[in-house]
Amino acid sequence: MPAAKKKVKIVLIGAASASFGPRTVIDVFTNKELRRLDVEFALVDLDEPNLEAVHRFAQMVGEFTKSNIRLSYTTNRLEALPGADYVITSVARRRNALWALDFRVPLALGFKHILGENGGPGAAFHTLRSFELMVPIAKDIQRLAPRAYLLNFTNPESRVCLAVTTLTRVRCVGLCHGVMGSIHKVASVLGRKDEDLKVAVGGINHFHWLMKIEDAKTGEDLYPALRQRTAEKPDQFTPFVRKLWDVLGLLPFPVDNHIGEYLQFAHEFRGAQLHWGRAWDAVEMTPGPAGTGDARERLAPYLDGKTPVDEKVVRPSGEVAVPIICDIALDLGRREPAVNVPNANGAVANLPRQAIVEVAAVVDRMGIHPEKVGPLPLAIAEFCRRQTAIQEALVEAYRTGSRKVLLQALLLDPIVDSVARAEQLIDDMVRLQGDFLPTFK
Repeated sequence: MPAAKKKVKIVLIGAASASFGPRTVIDVFTNKELRRLDVEFALVDLDEPNLEAVHRFAQMVGEFTKSNIRLSYTTNRLEALPGADYVITSVARRRNALWALDFRVPLALGFKHILGENGGPGAAFHTLRSFELMVPIAKDIQRLAPRAYLLNFTNPESRVCLAVTTLTRVRCVGLCHGVMGSIHKVASVLGRKDEDLKVAVGGINHFHWLMKIEDAKTGEDLYPALRQRTAEKPDQFTPFVRKLWDVLGLLPFPVDNHIGEYLQFAHEFRGAQLHWGRAWDAVEMTPGPAGTGDARERLAPYLDGKTPVDEKVVRPSGEVAVPIICDIALDLGRREPAVNVPNANGAVANLPRQAIVEVAAVVDRMGIHPEKVGPLPLAIAEFCRRQTAIQEALVEAYRTGSRKVLLQALLLDPIVDSVARAEQLIDDMVRLQGDFLPTFK
């Protein structure tokens, strides 16, 4: 008789989102390596109508892929977590409406920030709202599934992972497709395929730097070729990205609005704009390209039978959560291009050991082994160190409920240039978002 398959339980919290939930469902059901395992897959979300829609879609995907995965859903994570081996999270409440405040209120007070999501004064409040959601989830994992890995997509990625690893004993890894985006951009400039490159990154999430760009087969250094191609056609990267590369010596994550969140001079290059190069308007507050709309609406064509669930729909997203699950469960020892994990082994030599860094990692049954990339150049390291200090202060502000520590976190931010306006920002945001923030004293 064939050996029994190893049992694995995956819990997806935040399953009812219009984009992330269905994408992750597809990743689970299409992964061929998972078929070597006996998989239980639980969908969790508080939004029951949208959760039911995603569950029905998952059933359809399961039928199309002829999968034997056992599927369930619940609005109560306490029912799903016992026995979990892997918990995937992407959670938010009123994401767009509150993000609009993160963006607009600091601007109204004169802070020249860019995006208001992961860095800058507005992001402090996004961070605290995410802590309010993610730390209780992590504490439930610690209690009900203490051996589970938490694979987190909730932003701000580095800050959420720091809170989880500081305030709980949960094994947490933050995942983001940003590094894959960097690889794709560089490959396109070089006229190569993504898989032709081996890239080593160092830094923090959305603020990573390409420390090595090599031919995956020969190990040839491709930085000279990239510089030559960029010199011939400068417009392949934005002026802001090119300036940072020229001054600091390494190519950053080539997305202006993300790297610009951390730098006080970014507004000189792109001004105050959100995704897709527009100021936030009413269009952004409705279901749309941000992937934060209504799952029932987005999935309706499939659920109503108007659009078939076929190979055009059931395509892997390119996210690495499911591959990492397979790396661990099947002991594959594979190199994954990017994880966000504590710098405990000195992966980035000149960043704090407690910081959450973004680097490649080898993943096997013993866990996640961050790749050591050495030190970042002096100025880049200092930019990153300041952000890790802000992150620590925000975790402490959340832990203690101290308004004074929250003010310290804001004043550490290079974009904040006034104590009085920073205090006003706290007052305004507590008034506008108090139902979603921790209580401060």
